[in-house]
Amino acid sequence: MNLILDPADVQPADRPRIGGKGYTLAILTRQGFTIPDTVLITTDAYRQYLQKSGLQERIQLELHRKDFSDMRWEEVWDCTARIRSLFLKKPLSDQLEASLRETLQRRFANQPVAVRSSAPEEDDACASFAGLHESFVNVRGIDDILRHIRLVWASLWSDAALLYRQEIGLTIEHSTMAVVVQAAVFGHCSGVAFTRSPTNEAQAVIEAVHGLNQGLVDGTVEPDRWTIDRRSRKVLSHRPVERRLWAAVQDRGIALGRLPDKLVSHPPLEQSQVTAVYELACRAEAFFDAPQDVEWTFRNDRLILLQSRPITTSSSAHPEDKRGWYLSLHRSFDNLKLLRQRIETELIPEMIRCAAELAGMDLATLTDADLAAEVHRRLEINHNWVNVYWSEFIPFAHGMRLFGQVYNQAMAPDDPYEFVDLLVHSDLASVDRNQRLSQLAGEVAGDPKLAGLLRTGDLKGLPAGFRQQIDAFIETYGDLSCTMTGGTNCAEDLQPLIHVILQYATVLKHPPENSRQETTAERVERFLDAYGDGDREKGLELLELARASYRLRDDDNIHLGRIEAQLLAAVQEANRRISESADEPETDGGRQVLQAAVAEIHLLQEPTAAGSDEKHPLSALRARQLTGQPAGPGVARGRARVIRRHSDLPGFKNGELLICDAVDPNMTFVVPLAAGVVERRGGMLIHGAIIAREYGLPCVTGIPDATSLIQTGDTVTVDGYLGIVTVHGD
Repeated sequence: MNLILDPADVQPADRPRIGGKGYTLAILTRQGFTIPDTVLITTDAYRQYLQKSGLQERIQLELHRKDFSDMRWEEVWDCTARIRSLFLKKPLSDQLEASLRETLQRRFANQPVAVRSSAPEEDDACASFAGLHESFVNVRGIDDILRHIRLVWASLWSDAALLYRQEIGLTIEHSTMAVVVQAAVFGHCSGVAFTRSPTNEAQAVIEAVHGLNQGLVDGTVEPDRWTIDRRSRKVLSHRPVERRLWAAVQDRGIALGRLPDKLVSHPPLEQSQVTAVYELACRAEAFFDAPQDVEWTFRNDRLILLQSRPITTSSSAHPEDKRGWYLSLHRSFDNLKLLRQRIETELIPEMIRCAAELAGMDLATLTDADLAAEVHRRLEINHNWVNVYWSEFIPFAHGMRLFGQVYNQAMAPDDPYEFVDLLVHSDLASVDRNQRLSQLAGEVAGDPKLAGLLRTGDLKGLPAGFRQQIDAFIETYGDLSCTMTGGTNCAEDLQPLIHVILQYATVLKHPPENSRQETTAERVERFLDAYGDGDREKGLELLELARASYRLRDDDNIHLGRIEAQLLAAVQEANRRISESADEPETDGGRQVLQAAVAEIHLLQEPTAAGSDEKHPLSALRARQLTGQPAGPGVARGRARVIRRHSDLPGFKNGELLICDAVDPNMTFVVPLAAGVVERRGGMLIHGAIIAREYGLPCVTGIPDATSLIQTGDTVTVDGYLGIVTVHGD
């Protein structure tokens, strides 16, 4: 059986073996369309690779570690990171490599190529998979082509691809992958053509950029857009843009750069080229008898079709198609750089300014009507920042995952999570809060009289200097009584804060320092060396971006919490007035206005952990061994402390194991006291796992019903290497 097919030799029965993209290119070639020199590597090669390497069984093991439908997307990423790592560690068998090498050497010996995915389900009318599988441009040398074929196979197991397959009901375990290898075409302008506009079926749309298509596809280069009347084929409008960037070829791969000055004022396409592109797209639509999304490029004034797929984004597309959300979490390096700049220079400073402006307002001086209006205003402000959190901050979290993917491809480590060690100690805001607590605890540990005053609750007798430090901490981080950073007075006194300080004083635990930093520095150097001298600067830039992404997963919640705290402060003031006037007759309607405003706020009802109610039916079970995701190396045994709500935190004692639904950034002040961490939510890069590794604690995530199957007082062993939690009983 042929493992590689030439497009000219493809028959209709070959479609399942070469995938939708490969089959489309073969048909277009036979119909006289100009496409690059192409060969098609069939799914038989993929299956042979799995069989010879033993990966099929390993993939099944990873997929069934936990019911896939119960996995959060963070856990899915962890699962797929382990699977993709297997592809990086397992070379092709000698027989398979020899079969592929001979044809590839003959066709592409001395030229750069593009290595593209072509899954059997890909480019179907209802499931295009656009952007979900990897494609690599400007791959040079047969050895590198063979390596990138494995990377395309591995992309079948990306988190986005698996989530999408589940969404549209495809069998994940039996998925396969074909590969398209094409001679690379580096055009001077490129773009896409939609023969039917996603927003107006009577129109077509052409988008074009200078240089290569990569910048347009990932959203970092804004395209010029032409709208065309489908019936008359006349150009209805041209929307020019501010042209600043373009994607250009490097020695290896593609990079975003500044557009040459001479091109800034010129549209990528002339009128005659717009017409040529639309005619090309219409030919494809006529042949396939369906609206097409056509990717094209101009090289030396020659129009070349790169690929064509059915349009799946029109109004007739399936309403449950959630690819847009999955893809929004996967940004390119250049896109993430722009997003980081916006977050660090605009959004975070504005959040800080906003929280400070709200905190500086004297709510007590407002009339009841003005206070009610202020509650509404703060609710809207908080709502807007929550939207920013989901639309900007969450996608930026992909920065650390992108680094992990690049690191694993460059280093092929035995541990697919080794990259995380390069990200720790990134000046996290919650770690800074814990260090401030340690400083306070240090004074208490060295002063028995001061410790005695705190234990008896005699806060009036505290030395003035220490009380000033307490007040400064509360001003910055709140009194630890509320579910958000900066919140105060959710408890009647300062006992939550005092309890934490006293517990800190029993053992002053800090994030590990010297040994890990030395190891990290060595790993950084090895990673940069693997990147190569020419790309060393880019590798370092990617690492810094990943560290910023890692840091933001902690800091964004801290900043958001401070804004929530100011909303809570307005609600507390409103409730105080309502309570004080409860026995007085209503005169001006102020109490009624305040009650209506407060009724819209649900912050005061403290949430409990999902599935963790004390009467949960699982609470009667005595689980022996629970399996989750390994998220922090190490083993710890001790007394469990189950945290179901924020008000449980003051009871946490040094040396206990933290068992919770999820470690919220606003509760991480107890982590330095913990001997280990167990969470219901899963993922190597969720907040709890990040903080646990900052303190060198064993951590297991993704334990379903953890807060029900484990009870406070149980003796528990947490194995962060294997992802196993053993419950020994009371």
